[in-house]
Amino acid sequence: MSDNSKLVAEKRSDFGKGAARKIRRAGNIPAVMYGHGTDPVHISLPGHDTMMALKQANALLTIVIDGAEQLALAKDVQRDPIKPVIDHVDLVVVRKGEKVTVDVPVHVEGEAAAETVVTLDHNTLQVEVPATDIPENVVVSVEGFEAGTQVLAGAVELPEGATLVTDAEALVVNVTAAITAEALEAELAEAEAEAGIEREESEDGAAAEAGEGEAAEAETAAAEGDEA
Repeated sequence: MSDNSKLVAEKRSDFGKGAARKIRRAGNIPAVMYGHGTDPVHISLPGHDTMMALKQANALLTIVIDGAEQLALAKDVQRDPIKPVIDHVDLVVVRKGEKVTVDVPVHVEGEAAAETVVTLDHNTLQVEVPATDIPENVVVSVEGFEAGTQVLAGAVELPEGATLVTDAEALVVNVTAAITAEALEAELAEAEAEAGIEREESEDGAAAEAGEGEAAEAETAAAEGDEA
């Protein structure tokens, strides 16, 4: 279940890109918290502690402002495209006992039957759960599954109190037969033929054909000699 990390925040009154850069230079992260009809509260969060807390998806946070605590979930986390830092966080206020809709990662475990390939078609499932009881993931076991086995969202076991929001008929896990090297080569040759691509003959193949040609010529010459 989700951890409850406590972060001590400071209210801020300066806005804009310049103010945000100043906050980040000081090792903090600009953020805004809103929800439940309250006015948005602009705050700065401790950089390192926030990054550690948000490593886990759907982490439940306790935001402390002027000694008062407020539960919140990160609704949007803006990350720097190059550096491993967080640029801004949108937090939504939640209450104990309240249910929220979140995307929970799907974790596949176990080994399917030999010569099969397991494909994860849905990396996450959307579920409705209590805000204070969000699962880290949902587990799908493929132990011993044969080719042709499919797991739909409605068949995934959810934690107690969780309700599936994703379409129950959505394909989550698909087990197929592994393609052989010969079949792969045949498919590639067929695709190249359809595209009008002619394969270049390998040096070994050309040498073999040349050898066969020379042998045939030698046999023909020998036969003509015998006839003479």
